[in-house]
Amino acid sequence: MTESIQKKSWDDPLPVPTSLLPWSSFIVFLCAVICFSNSIEGEFVFDDSEAVINNFDLKPDTPLSSIFQNDFWGTKLTHNTSHKSYRPLTVLTFRLNHFITGLNPWSFHFVNILLHGSVSALFHKVISCMLNSALDDESPKTAFLSALLFSVHPVHTESVSAVVGRADLLCGIFFLLSFLSFIHASKCFSFHWGPKMSLVWVGFSVILAGLAMLCKEQGITIIGVCCIYDIIIFYKWDIRCTGSNITHRNKNVPTSPGSDSKQCISFFLLRQSVLCLGGIFLLSVRWYIMGASTPVFQQVDNPASFEDRILVRIVNYHYIYSINLWLLFHPYWLCFDWSMGCIPLINSFIDKRIVVVVIFWIFCAHLLYSVFTHVDLRIRRLLCLSLAFILVPFLPASNLFFRVGFVVAERVLYLPSMGFCLLVVIGLKQLMIFCGQNYQMCIQCSVFILLTAFGVRCIHRSLDWRNEETLFKSGLSVCPLNAKVHYNIAKNAADKGDKETAIIGYKEAIRLNPLYDQAMNNLANILKDQGELIEAEELLISAIKIRPDFAAAWMNLGIVQSSLKKMNNAKKSYLMALQFRKRYPDCYYNLGNLYLEQKQYDEAYRAWRNATAMQPTHLVAWNNMIIMLDSIGALSKAEMVAYEALQYLPTEASLYFNLANTLGKAGKYTESEKYFLKALQLNENNPTYHINLGVLYHRWKKYHLAEKSYKRALEIKPDMKSASDNLRLLHKTFNFV
Repeated sequence: MTESIQKKSWDDPLPVPTSLLPWSSFIVFLCAVICFSNSIEGEFVFDDSEAVINNFDLKPDTPLSSIFQNDFWGTKLTHNTSHKSYRPLTVLTFRLNHFITGLNPWSFHFVNILLHGSVSALFHKVISCMLNSALDDESPKTAFLSALLFSVHPVHTESVSAVVGRADLLCGIFFLLSFLSFIHASKCFSFHWGPKMSLVWVGFSVILAGLAMLCKEQGITIIGVCCIYDIIIFYKWDIRCTGSNITHRNKNVPTSPGSDSKQCISFFLLRQSVLCLGGIFLLSVRWYIMGASTPVFQQVDNPASFEDRILVRIVNYHYIYSINLWLLFHPYWLCFDWSMGCIPLINSFIDKRIVVVVIFWIFCAHLLYSVFTHVDLRIRRLLCLSLAFILVPFLPASNLFFRVGFVVAERVLYLPSMGFCLLVVIGLKQLMIFCGQNYQMCIQCSVFILLTAFGVRCIHRSLDWRNEETLFKSGLSVCPLNAKVHYNIAKNAADKGDKETAIIGYKEAIRLNPLYDQAMNNLANILKDQGELIEAEELLISAIKIRPDFAAAWMNLGIVQSSLKKMNNAKKSYLMALQFRKRYPDCYYNLGNLYLEQKQYDEAYRAWRNATAMQPTHLVAWNNMIIMLDSIGALSKAEMVAYEALQYLPTEASLYFNLANTLGKAGKYTESEKYFLKALQLNENNPTYHINLGVLYHRWKKYHLAEKSYKRALEIKPDMKSASDNLRLLHKTFNFV
C-alpha cells in the first residue's frame, strides 16, 4: 500500500522573506550577473585562443557549412587529431559575436554572463514546476533558494568567465527547456485531449535535448532525467515499496477524464519509448558524425583510465568523484586544469587518501539510506530527483562508458550542480524541522553567510580569469605538481619576452613530466634563439622519440640542425615533418631556406611556392622568392612573383620595396619610383627604403632627390653608414655643398 502525502506546510522554515518571492526570478538573474560581472573585462584566455581567436570557422569568409563539418576547435571531425567535440550551435553563437563586434572579448564575456543569468532564472522556473508536481504543493521558497544557490556557486566560474564555457551555458538552457517541456507533457495528460498532446510535448522535449547536445555533448543526458522524472512523478514509483507499487499500479497512476488506468499505463510506456528511441536516435547521429570513432587521449590527460589494475582504477575513479563532490561543497580549490600530476594516482592501500574514498562511500551510503528509508514520500521523491539531476548529467564525465580527456573539470559540474543545490536545500529544510525553533535563527544566519561567501568567492575567482598570467599563477597554488600549469606559466612568460622565467617554467614542467614533448619543443625554441644549439637539438630529439609524429618538433629540429650546418640531417627532419603534416607552409618555407643556402635555387623556389600555395599570406616566403630571383638575375620572374604576392597582401610595404628594387635593376625607373613611394607611404620611417630610393634617383641622375632621400634616412637613423657613404659620394662626385 502506497504511503499518502501529508499536506502540512513544508515551506515555512526557510530563511526567505515572503516579500521577495514575486521578484524571485529577477533576483536570481541579478545575483548571477553581479557575481560574475568581473569577467566582463577579461581577455581571451587558455582554450579561448583555439576555440575563438584561431578558429577559422568564425571568420566571415569561411562557409557557414564548415561549422557543421568541424569540431569545436575548427578541426575536421574525420581528422585523427580531432577531439570529436561537435558543438555547432555554440560555434554559431561565437560566429555571430564575431560578426557583430569582431574579436572583442568584452562582447563574448557579456553574452556569457547574460546566459548564466538566464540559466539561473530558468532553473528557478523548472524547480518551481518540478516541486509543484512532486509535492502537489507550491514551494516558492525552496525553488528560490535552490536557484539562488546555483546562481552564485563559484564552481561555475570557469563556465561563465571562460568564453569556451558558453557550451555549458547554452547546453544548460536547452537542457532545462527540454525538462520543462516534459513536465508540461505530464500536466497535459489530465485534460481530455491530454494523451496525444502529451506525446507532442515529449517529442518537443526530445528535439530540445538534441539542441542541447549540439551545444555540448552532456545535453543528451536530459533524456535520462526525464525518464526518471516520469517514473517517479507520473508512474508514482516509490523506491521504498517497489513490490506493492508494481502490484497496485492501476490504483496509483493518475487518469485523465474518460480514460482508465490501463490506458494511462499504455501512454506512460509510449512516452518512455519515445524518450528512449529519441535518445538512441540522437546518440546514433552523434556517433555517425564522429566517424564511428572515439577521440584519442594521452595518458597524462587521464592517468587513472590507463591503469591496468581494475581495483586500483576503481579506487582512483572514486577518489576523483569525491574531489568533484568536494568542489561542490567547498569550491575554494579551483584550478583551470587538473591533469598532469595534479592528482597523483593512488597505487597502494596504505595511501592516506584512501580515507577520503571511504568517507565518500559512507556519504553515498547514507544518502541512499535516506532515499530508501525516509518516512515522508515527498522527501524520497525529491531525493531521487535531486540525485537524478546530479548523477545522470555527470555520467559522460565518469569514465564508466568511455575514456574522457581530463581528470577533474569544473565545467562538467555546471549541470550536476543543479541537483546538488536542490539537495542542499532539501537537507537544510530537514535540518530546520529537526532542530526546531530554537536553532532556526542560527541556521538562517548560516544560510545567509554561505550565500555571501559563495558570492564573494565568485567575484574573487572571476578576477583570476581576467588574463592568462593571473589564471596560471592561481593554478600553481592549487596544483603545484601539475606540469601543465608550469608549462602555461612559461608559455605566457615567453609570449611577453621574459625568456628566463619561461626557461625555468619549461624545465620544471619537464622535471614533473619527463614525457612532456610540447614543453621540450618550446624550451628548445628558446635555447635555439639564445644560440644554445646543442642542448636544443637534444631536447628536440627527445621530443620526437616520445612522439614520433610530432611535426613541429621535426621542423624545429631541422632549423637547429641547419644552424649547426648538418644540412643532410636538417633536410631529413624537414621531410619527416612534411610526412606527418602534409599542409605545413612554415616547414616548406624553412626547407626553401635550406635549399637556398645550398644554392639549389630551383628546389628553393618550389619549396617556397608550396608554402604560398598552402598559405597565400605567407609574407616571408613571397619576399624570399622575389629576393632570390632578383639576386640570380631572373628579374622578369621576380617581377611576376611580386605582382602575384601583392594580390594577396596589398598593404605589405616590404613587397612594394622588393618589387621596386627589381624594377630599378631592370631599368624601369618610373615604375620603380612608384613602388618605392608606395612602400614609404605604408612605412615612412624605414631608413632602408629611403636609401634605396636615393640609389634609384642616383642612377636616374636625379641628384637633388637622391640627396634628399639620403638625408631623410640619416634623420631617421643618424649612424647609418651606407647612407653617409652614399651622401658623401654624391657630394664628392658632383661637388655638392
